[in-house]
Amino acid sequence: MNTIKKDIRALTKIQLRDFFVANGDKAFRGNQVYEWLWSKKVYSFEDMTNVSKETRQMLEDNFVINHIKVDQMQRSEDGTAKNAVRLYDGLVVESVLIPTETRTTACVSSQVGCSLDCNFCATARLKRMRNLNPDEIYDQVVAIDNESRLYFERPLSNIVFMGMGEPLMNYNNVLKAIEMITSPEGLGMSPKRITLSTSGIPKMIKKMADDEVKFKLAVSLHSAIDEIRSEIMPFSKSFPLKELRESLEYWYQKTKSKVTYEYVVWKGINDDKKSIDALVKFCKYVPCKVNLIEYNPIDDGMFQQASDSVLDDYVKALDKIGVIAKVRRSRGKDIDAACGQLANKNEAVS
Repeated sequence: MNTIKKDIRALTKIQLRDFFVANGDKAFRGNQVYEWLWSKKVYSFEDMTNVSKETRQMLEDNFVINHIKVDQMQRSEDGTAKNAVRLYDGLVVESVLIPTETRTTACVSSQVGCSLDCNFCATARLKRMRNLNPDEIYDQVVAIDNESRLYFERPLSNIVFMGMGEPLMNYNNVLKAIEMITSPEGLGMSPKRITLSTSGIPKMIKKMADDEVKFKLAVSLHSAIDEIRSEIMPFSKSFPLKELRESLEYWYQKTKSKVTYEYVVWKGINDDKKSIDALVKFCKYVPCKVNLIEYNPIDDGMFQQASDSVLDDYVKALDKIGVIAKVRRSRGKDIDAACGQLANKNEAVS
């Protein structure tokens, strides 16, 4: 009978130790294998050189390692690199390496496709096919860390969950991935160098606060007026700004961590004084900063970048109330790697 083998990285260290004991071996063997899988990042049982051949065969007989493969890497003129990441079942997601003079940031995906329906985002036009497993998220980070060391001679310094998918709709797996990324038994990165970006699901923002997470929070806001926000982000009709505001107040009260608002300014949509005033008011509720993001077209002409003078008006208005606002110029536009452009065209690659 053809049985599907379990992915060994779905097991906790305790479960691995129990497996070895149940098979007549010592519990510490589970520790050894766990180290190979996570901190040493091997993708083959054969590479576990301090484990006997018989034990490796037993692992081969019982488990698989469903690792990712970088099918294609495109490099931008500005140094940005985009990975087409093939998953074990043939589905593909994208992740991005964003270098500056002093650091390298990994932009990673959390879902194949997206659960939400933001009109300005290419990823939202893909149907959500499935959530990524914790190891698939972890592997994206490992791949970009390797590329950073290879091309820039330095390790990865920051991670943003701003790739394909809504991280809070894959909450448990994202948190497990971050746990391994920050664990000394994994990559050992500081949680302060990780930012989770959400479109704003109040219930889950409160849950993060209750779970006392240590990473940073960013919210894709784009308008502080309900009518406009629900027009560009239809799902937000279910999560009005009042609820979002209350969840962010709760977040700050519990974590004392500033919120970052991601905000794209579009011509004829949110480039007027009413929109600026609404954002200024919204920014008074919790300590925050604002990233005004250059819009990256996705070919249908419905959304167009606002003028630089409007961006200046936003910056000046926010500066008056002591809120830092920075204009973020997009990176990797020539390879469709910029914010809102990740949209692998293939549901599966043969």
